[in-house]
Amino acid sequence: MKLLALLTDGFGSFGGIAQYNRDLMTALSQYPRISQVVVLPRFGDANSELPTHLTQITPVAGKMAWCLQATKIALRTKFDAVFCGHLHAAPFAAGLAKSLSIPLWIQVHGIEAWTPQGVIAGWALDHARLVTAVSRHTRDRLLSWADIDPSLVRVLPNTIATNPGCPSNPSHLFKRHNLAGKKVILTVGRLAAAERYKGHDRIIAALADIRCSCPNAVYLVVGGGDDLPRLRSLAATCGVDEAVIFAGRVAADEIADYFAVADVFAMPSTGEGFGIVYLEAAAAGLPVIAGNRDGSVDALADGKIGNLIDPENYAELVNAVADRLIGGRDAGSEGVDRFAFPRFAGHVHALFEQLVR
Repeated sequence: MKLLALLTDGFGSFGGIAQYNRDLMTALSQYPRISQVVVLPRFGDANSELPTHLTQITPVAGKMAWCLQATKIALRTKFDAVFCGHLHAAPFAAGLAKSLSIPLWIQVHGIEAWTPQGVIAGWALDHARLVTAVSRHTRDRLLSWADIDPSLVRVLPNTIATNPGCPSNPSHLFKRHNLAGKKVILTVGRLAAAERYKGHDRIIAALADIRCSCPNAVYLVVGGGDDLPRLRSLAATCGVDEAVIFAGRVAADEIADYFAVADVFAMPSTGEGFGIVYLEAAAAGLPVIAGNRDGSVDALADGKIGNLIDPENYAELVNAVADRLIGGRDAGSEGVDRFAFPRFAGHVHALFEQLVR
């Protein structure tokens, strides 16, 4: 069978959705019943190393041009199903699948599916044979407004390698960021104005009080984006600018080094669809602190993998971070194996059977 996958971010792209897409496409390409997966992303490097049985088409610029490109591909090859990797592209994908008389699988991630998206998005969901959500929270929020059979909406959480390997040589980061003798709070994530829900500003605002309990605490922020000037200004306003280190965007193969130099990973989000970075931090042995109001609850397995707090409770955040810093970096990856790739792939294969039966 052949699958056409319409994605926002494909191989060679960055971020949590890109990683999710890569894992999902890899799992699909490994399924014996699938002979070919053709991926057309909006963004991604087609020269990236690809799994067997998977082809990624070089994307074109512009949404309309991308839709036209997808239509041409669909007319050239007989596909057995269409996968749509984002709700915003679902109306086009539904129209394409309907015209080809083949089943449609729609993936939803987070805030894009949490509030009503209008009649056209509803129509697309109504024409899907399968909808997968990265967390129970996203599934519940979608079903609160979408008129779709709940049995067709399944949870497919992120996956992670449970043997991430050892950092190459994290000692260079102590020198680069002047971390010797410091207790390090780490957050890894985009600093985008549209993603302020991640909670960088909450940690910056709480840092002075955290330092009352742990005077050598510093906040190391990995990631870049258009919200950086505001966060820098906030750090200065709060009088902690010398204790907040903005590392910028770093190479993917250096993230393990940042996990290795940290003492606690904290991201008190209120809008995370799932948050694979929590699993990455936990798999590296870091204590993890997350919010209890979004998909982070699934990522932390209801608190079995990390500490879930009310992200908007200032005292709770201060105490949770300070306790972890004072208590030491004593954490393990227990529970992370439930998100291991073999289990994820088995789930994906069962879902594909549901799609095409």
